[in-house]
Amino acid sequence: MKILKFGGTSVGSVSSIGTVLNILKQESQNGQLPVVVLSAMSGVTNLLAAMAETASTGGNFTAELAELERRHFDVVKALMDVQAQNPVFTKLKIYFNELEDLLQGILSLRELTAQTRDLVLSYGERCSTFMISKIAAQQLPEAIFVNAAELIKTDSSFGHAKVNMELTDMLIRNFYYENTGKILFVTGFISSNEDDRITTLGRGGSDYTAAILGSALNCSEIQIWTDVNGMMTADPRMVKKAFSLPELSYTEAMELSFFGAKVIYPPTMIPAFLKKIPIVILNTFDTDFGGTYIKHDCNTSNLPIKGISSINEVSIINLEGSGMVGKAGFSGRLFSMLAREQISVILITQSSSEHSITFAIPPADAVKALYLIEQEFELELQAKKLEKPQIEQNLSVLAIVGENMKQTPGISGKLFHALGRNGINVRAIAQGSSEYNISVIISKSDLAKALNAVHDSFFVSLNKTLHVFCAGTGNISTTLFRQLSEHAGFLEQHNGVQVKVVGIINTRKMVFDEDGLSLDNWKESLEASHQEADLDKFVAKMKTMNLPNCVFADNTASPKPIEKYEAIFKSNISIVTCNKIGNSASYSQYKTFKDAARKHGVDFYYETNVGAGLPIVRTLKDLMMSGDRVIKIEAILSGTISFIFNNFKGDATFHDTVKIAQEKGYTEPDPRDDLRGTDFMRKMLILARDAGYVLEPGDVNIESMLPQACLDAGTVEDFYKELNNENQFFADMKAKAEAGGKVLRYIGKLEDGQVSITLQMVDENHPFFTLSGSDNIISFTTERYKERPLVVKGPGAGAEVTAAGVFADIVNVGAH
Repeated sequence: MKILKFGGTSVGSVSSIGTVLNILKQESQNGQLPVVVLSAMSGVTNLLAAMAETASTGGNFTAELAELERRHFDVVKALMDVQAQNPVFTKLKIYFNELEDLLQGILSLRELTAQTRDLVLSYGERCSTFMISKIAAQQLPEAIFVNAAELIKTDSSFGHAKVNMELTDMLIRNFYYENTGKILFVTGFISSNEDDRITTLGRGGSDYTAAILGSALNCSEIQIWTDVNGMMTADPRMVKKAFSLPELSYTEAMELSFFGAKVIYPPTMIPAFLKKIPIVILNTFDTDFGGTYIKHDCNTSNLPIKGISSINEVSIINLEGSGMVGKAGFSGRLFSMLAREQISVILITQSSSEHSITFAIPPADAVKALYLIEQEFELELQAKKLEKPQIEQNLSVLAIVGENMKQTPGISGKLFHALGRNGINVRAIAQGSSEYNISVIISKSDLAKALNAVHDSFFVSLNKTLHVFCAGTGNISTTLFRQLSEHAGFLEQHNGVQVKVVGIINTRKMVFDEDGLSLDNWKESLEASHQEADLDKFVAKMKTMNLPNCVFADNTASPKPIEKYEAIFKSNISIVTCNKIGNSASYSQYKTFKDAARKHGVDFYYETNVGAGLPIVRTLKDLMMSGDRVIKIEAILSGTISFIFNNFKGDATFHDTVKIAQEKGYTEPDPRDDLRGTDFMRKMLILARDAGYVLEPGDVNIESMLPQACLDAGTVEDFYKELNNENQFFADMKAKAEAGGKVLRYIGKLEDGQVSITLQMVDENHPFFTLSGSDNIISFTTERYKERPLVVKGPGAGAEVTAAGVFADIVNVGAH
């Protein structure tokens, strides 16, 4: 025999009640008749509580009472034959009349006691269970209505009564065997004391009713039918990647339910646990779902934790003072006093010095608890042996739960790394010696971000989600978005990373989408946006969205985004940039960025600052991290200049070669911006700084390859005229190089802390001799690579390779 309990949403509408009846018919056809436990219709208990409060303050509850009656009558009209409706209407009307009289009494007295509240609330279960039992009787003639108050006996702790298990078990068994062959429809949540006055088992107590019945009758299974797919790894309203768990131990389920998982009421597990009765969480709205089994003999799981639970809102009270140190019984006085006043303590943590105690309680009890503490410890407070207790509000509890946590090293480290990397401050920590649960208190505003970050960290079978905010929509960003779209599947399969572009800004507009903008039509989304571009607002929005694993991608060549870097780092957001201006301005700014990223535990990747998609910055970093010492760096880091000198040979003139480079799109609109070597200087300066040298832009010695007349020309057209006039100057240089079997190369060099960029002639023994096209090349001479330098060579310019470099940097953020 099974116990089937249906929650408020399962009996909340005509269609859901129809589903319940189908489930019961199928269960009845399988053999033994089930015992059915029902909650009030969804929202009814809250409505009853509100009506009682309204009455106690002299308010009018007539409209709410009429709405309550209408909801039940509408169900009867929809699901019962006309000729069978009147007896049901009559009984329901009696209930509503009793309820109205009760509320009128509360209104007259302006008083609402716990006992009266329980009586008011009991009408929710009585109405729904009676109504559904009569509807079911049309198809299941053996259905009968049972008021659980006649079977479940408790003490007089109204609102949260304690069950007399021995007496209750006897009454349940006797009633069940007297009604063999019947389907019992039992009211959940309600019970009665020894004087037969209505008591309740606490909110969510219908689950408890099911467990009490199941234990008394030694049932084979307790089914809890609700509106979600079982127990999940996290709250699906906050964590979209949360998934259902096939099974849990009783201990794991109790830990999760105590810490906010609303699927099952915590005391439910106790009677089932004692009798080792499996509890199954099923979904009334997805009957094909297999369910989550809570049982004592779970299979071994490879998951490090089973779930992440949370309490959305708590308050904490801090007590500290020298009078607590070594004072036996202090904690006993504190928590006994709170227990006497029915104040539930959610979490406790105490310093080993005994100088302070921090505990979490429901916010509604915070002011009362503070008052009680000040009364209890009045003498200690007056003697200054105890500091005045402080309340902290707007906090939440996050807890990771699982039996596999026990004696598994690294679980705590993974939790706090995920929180710290996302800038989530932990206010208090608690872990029991059982090691089934680690709980932390954090800011309420960080809860959703924390849940997602921790979920990504522990459930490695899922893809880690990176939330990217992109500045710039030029060639590099356009190419990057295409690459991200084309390789999304590969990223998820081989890197375990999902990249969502959630914000884009250019010089005109900006757009946001927390679920990720479509990379196939992002241009249309940006164009349709009504938000005008405002970098300050863009950064502010990026912060307030408060998403986990955020990356700011600067794909511009503008100084404006760079002004925001430090603030972005302080918000625990990583930065990936191909914008060289930030790292090549003052050394103090470069160091500020580095220090800010390190301090806040985020990444600052700028591989594309130096060689587009070539692994130059990363190679230097790896050499330095491994303890190698750089002796010399030589490089050609301008694809434009590389193309020009690789093609300035034979009969070609320098003027014509530069013109061809511009026509192919290798140069800036004014080729002098490339030929002056400014961009090259920035790249060499960044390398020098990464190699450990404190250098300013003015410390780099740049030899101009252009005659002064070319540099002074007023327009680009005038520049080409002057360049044509200087053809002989460049022809002589080329001839001299060719005569010696050499080629012209514009080479940057870092040696002995000095950086220079000069036009050189190199022979075939030099690694730069065979350079072709627009390739970049760099040679590292180090203690380890002294005889044969380490050379990196390849395309150093172009949207494809630069975007690929930004792509790789973003993925590397995900690796951390």
